[in-house]
Amino acid sequence: MKSTKRLAAVVLCACVMVCAFALAACSGAPEAASDSAATAEPESETKAEPEAPAPEEGADPVELQIFAANSLSKAMEEVQTLYSQEHPEVTFADTQYEASGTLNEMLGAGSYADILITASKGTMDAAAEAGYIDDVTRFDIFINDLVIVAGSDSELDKVELEDLASGRYTLAVGDANVPAGNYAKQSLTTTDPQCWISEDGTIGKDCLGTEGTFVGTPLEGLVTEGSSVGNVCSYANSGDVDVAMVYSSDVYRFGGVKIVSTVPANTHKAIVYPAAVCADSTQTEAAAAFLDWAFTDEEAIKIWQAWGFELA
Repeated sequence: MKSTKRLAAVVLCACVMVCAFALAACSGAPEAASDSAATAEPESETKAEPEAPAPEEGADPVELQIFAANSLSKAMEEVQTLYSQEHPEVTFADTQYEASGTLNEMLGAGSYADILITASKGTMDAAAEAGYIDDVTRFDIFINDLVIVAGSDSELDKVELEDLASGRYTLAVGDANVPAGNYAKQSLTTTDPQCWISEDGTIGKDCLGTEGTFVGTPLEGLVTEGSSVGNVCSYANSGDVDVAMVYSSDVYRFGGVKIVSTVPANTHKAIVYPAAVCADSTQTEAAAAFLDWAFTDEEAIKIWQAWGFELA
């Protein structure tokens, strides 16, 4: 009987030891796996480290301030939106759209901008002479046509430059700060008789179109001058004047007017839109990158063309 009890005790003891080893083995397996995972995770992080600085640098937020000619407003807004979609780190401050001469006045008064785009070579020349731009970054982006427009509902179908010398039509043009107005006045010096007389007696392409008078010409008392091409278009659209002289792209931008003739290109200086990075910009690389993209990217070019701009 004692032998039987002793044998049962031995068997029971053996079973307890087997179970203990089994439990130890089971509890040890997850622990080992956990240690392995803990070891592998830092190793994975270490491998990813060399690639981390590039996206961080690319994600640094940049805000660009652009000063641009009035006529660019609609197209530029679309181009900026597209650029920010492709480059989410870049945003744009409240872009200033003014007459080109006014933009120079703003820079002269201490306003900050990263990029300047004017609607005439002359105003960009003035900006360069005053030190407002980095002249090395300057390039021509668009060319344009000068056109005579009437309101969409006007019965006028054709009014050419020489017709203005008849004195039968009221006219709207831009003032001295509006490049489109300068080009218009240059053209008006070439009519017979002259419809605008420059202060220094120059004519056509030799004329700046800034200083002069309508007094003593067939247009005396018939001209309304606007502070922007938008105003000039609105005078024709509303019927306040018979015709106006603006850029062909303004017809796309404002609507409400129709082209009744194109002014001969040889009567005024070439209509060119130059762009440049501003001398005081603190974001010169980002500004230059945007300008390069804006006038080489296929989708951006489609936007400019849709608004009537022709790349230079």
